[in-house]
Amino acid sequence: MFQNYFKIAWRNLLRNRAFSAINITGLAIGLASCMLISLYVLDELSFDRYNEKADQIVRVIFKGTMQGGKINEAHVMPPTAQTLKVDYPEVLEATRLRQAGAPTVIIADKQYTGDYMAFVDSNFFQVFTLPLLKGDKKTALAEPNTLVLTKKMSETYFGSQDPIGRIIMFKGSKTPFKVTGMIDKVPENSHFHYEIFASMSSFEDSKSPSWMISEFFTYLVLQKGYDYKKLEAKLPLAVDKYVGPQLKTAMGVTMSEFKKSGNNIGLYLQPLTDIHLHSDFGYDLGNNGDIKYVYIFGAVAMIMLVIACINFMNLSTAGASRRAREVGVRKVMGSQKKELIGQFLLESTLLFSIALVFAIVIGLAALPLFNQLSGKNLNMQFSQISAFLPQLLLFGLIIGILAGSYPAFFLSSFKPISVLKGKVTTEKGSISLRSGLVVVQFFISITLIIGTTVVYQQLKYIQNKKLGYNKNQVLVLPDAWALGKNQDAFKQELLRDQRVVSISSSSFIPAGPSYSNNYMVYPDDKNTQLVKTLRYDVDASYIPTLGMEMASGRNFSKDFGNDSSGVILNETAAAMLGWKNNALDHRITNTNNEGNKGTFRVIGVVKDFHFRSMHEKITPLVMVLSKDAGTMIVKMQAKDASGLLAQMKRQWNQFKPEAPFSYSFLDERFNNTYQAEQKTGLILGVFSGLTIFVACLGLFGLATFTAQQRTKEIGVRKVLGASIGSIVVLLSGEFLKLVTIALILASPAAWYLMTEWLQDFEYKINIEWWIFGVAGALTVAVALLTVSYQSIKTALIDPVKSIRME
Repeated sequence: MFQNYFKIAWRNLLRNRAFSAINITGLAIGLASCMLISLYVLDELSFDRYNEKADQIVRVIFKGTMQGGKINEAHVMPPTAQTLKVDYPEVLEATRLRQAGAPTVIIADKQYTGDYMAFVDSNFFQVFTLPLLKGDKKTALAEPNTLVLTKKMSETYFGSQDPIGRIIMFKGSKTPFKVTGMIDKVPENSHFHYEIFASMSSFEDSKSPSWMISEFFTYLVLQKGYDYKKLEAKLPLAVDKYVGPQLKTAMGVTMSEFKKSGNNIGLYLQPLTDIHLHSDFGYDLGNNGDIKYVYIFGAVAMIMLVIACINFMNLSTAGASRRAREVGVRKVMGSQKKELIGQFLLESTLLFSIALVFAIVIGLAALPLFNQLSGKNLNMQFSQISAFLPQLLLFGLIIGILAGSYPAFFLSSFKPISVLKGKVTTEKGSISLRSGLVVVQFFISITLIIGTTVVYQQLKYIQNKKLGYNKNQVLVLPDAWALGKNQDAFKQELLRDQRVVSISSSSFIPAGPSYSNNYMVYPDDKNTQLVKTLRYDVDASYIPTLGMEMASGRNFSKDFGNDSSGVILNETAAAMLGWKNNALDHRITNTNNEGNKGTFRVIGVVKDFHFRSMHEKITPLVMVLSKDAGTMIVKMQAKDASGLLAQMKRQWNQFKPEAPFSYSFLDERFNNTYQAEQKTGLILGVFSGLTIFVACLGLFGLATFTAQQRTKEIGVRKVLGASIGSIVVLLSGEFLKLVTIALILASPAAWYLMTEWLQDFEYKINIEWWIFGVAGALTVAVALLTVSYQSIKTALIDPVKSIRME
């Protein structure tokens, strides 16, 4: 019987080639989209889960408010790890990581740059699952001045030789480091990525007892099954116990006085598996994701599949008249309803299976492009597909049965006497259901179009918003430190070129990765009004080079000998210190945990500029005069940029620096800050187009069936004098009505969803009415184009032929 069902199903697919092609195409696109996005979602959700103790590890973070300004940091104080381990028995292990940048490695007479290093505690490899290929994870970093390398770095430095016991030197240090271990690599789905791990005991500040500085990323291993919230509830007592006394020493205020002034600080815990998708820190160990985008893309994957399934259901029920006589004959010959249902379910499952094969082929072909769009390095190899083949087949079977259930029950319910007499009527309920499904399809499509438009408008707003500095024609040389004592000579060489406008030496860049120093200050003698700011070390050329404007006062200048004791505030800092309109000549005091104080006079206020992303408010900033910098910022003229870069490279090489010439443009660094939003816009744009395409495939099929069912009616209308235009309007109007209903329903839903998305930005657009108008006009135009072809084709048929056909 099954063989007979299969033959009938195969013949039916071949007989109705157009129906089959539309369904298979729509399903293949829907399934391929679902597979690709599922790969992305699963990769995002897999971060840090490679660790055997992933469910036991939490990160200690630092949050609070000071004078209304928020503190939100992923790193904490040096003694935090050991203190929490000693004081709380539920903490089994505690380990720390402190970034060390990308130092120049010296081996024999060769130098290597660009490889990132971190200082870690000796138990780091016992907490994180990074198996050592060589060395012992328990003792590899037990001694000062020891290193663990990745296999890649070992091969770079030592080739095929055994790295254990080899000596490495770092530029600027006379201390030799010994290689004591080697790991394969840090997995891509880790929230940190380093090539070199050095013993924490090699880093002087690691032994600091200070609770007033926070530079250490700290991780705790808790008892299995322990609720971290219980430990988190105990941490306020630890803050009072350890931070309080040092606060008193540094600021002269008790913790209670500090809190009464409206300030509040505390330690909190973050599960390891939440770090990648649930972090919103200004500074972290890598480029984290966002759980919102996982939800968005997961929803898009389901949407693509739902739209494809709706097409199948609509086309199957709309084409019922073609199968009606077959159903009637088979019922008269003794077929039971359950046998007919089985036949139709087999047909739908077969169609889905064919679509699944095409979907795998499309997915493999589209994966490189999808990787480019998403910024991922996802794989879908044949070995993986064969391993998951049973699951894929089961998936196709389930979807085929679910999507084919309604058509199967609908078709098998025909009464044999009626259909054999040619009286095939479509129930009003089935028409209403088909219309409802069409509305759902276009509701989803219009929502995605509006969402994509809002994303692009927000990105356009970010690009055009006044930043408070000029990001155009600005070159950043991050490795100026490699010139050593020749930095000034190189700078003077550049300034002789007429294409160079000005140059500043500062490692504090307002866009992209940059140094970031926290600075605790209070105004005049009001030591209870502590304000947390960022400190920028700049030279006198910094403000003019970046095109910033002074709100009051003056810039740093060589004409004033005492500017080393002066500071420039941004407008936000001036307001938070209580000097919104009269900050000049006031004094700010900075203290450390030993109680040593530094007092500075305000010589100017710079207009607020965006030195972080538009997701965050502009926070207080203090600029101090400094000559020491490892980065140069070059303002150049627009003409002959390539020629200037070639000349700069030649001049750079003349000084034989320790690093090759490298550069980036400030506007590119700014754009890279919004990569996540750009990727979201691109992916939404692509899948919006695909949803419209799949929906229109179904609409085309429905229009075809509708035209065929109304052929006699159209012939009669033409005989009675109906024009071709009126017939086209008649056939198209029903579908355009459904699209209009979808637009009316989708507009408020899209407005709500995109308003929620925009809440992530402190600086954002207003969603204008025209966005909904454009989305509606585009959808109506595409739908009209889709149905008009079939409507015009039907309207042009000779009425005599159409009546005779009936």
